[in-house]
Amino acid sequence: MTVADLVDAPDGYRVMIRRSKTDQEGEGQEIAIPRGYRIRPVEHVQAWLAAAGITDGPLFRAVLKGGRLQAVPLTPHSAAQIVKTYAKRAGLDPASFAGHSLRAGFLTSAAESGASIFKMMDQSRHKSVDTLRSYIRRADLFREHAGAAFL
Repeated sequence: MTVADLVDAPDGYRVMIRRSKTDQEGEGQEIAIPRGYRIRPVEHVQAWLAAAGITDGPLFRAVLKGGRLQAVPLTPHSAAQIVKTYAKRAGLDPASFAGHSLRAGFLTSAAESGASIFKMMDQSRHKSVDTLRSYIRRADLFREHAGAAFL
């Protein structure tokens, strides 16, 4: 993702995902990143860009010891290593986490918050409800349980 892939809008960012696991052909898909009121992702991206002095090129880049910013984008492997590092710092088993954990965590949190499955599919770009369902099964385990009225 590059800085040019972000378009500032009144409610957040419009983000162009040029190629992804769900878009191997590279047709590109646009998603919305709301400004938010708790995590405030747009505010954090803007702070990152300002602090790093990034005005164009890759959005997410490696930062070496001493705070030296690299011009090349993070790789999927380096993103996974960052997730594993912070999982370990949080006292969790890093072997249980990867870059994909961010996607799964987002979808689980969205389901737990009552988000529409169709809006979740818009955001994650899943083409199959069955695939998305594998992410949210834990969130829906007790919600509207078939036996809730008589157990």
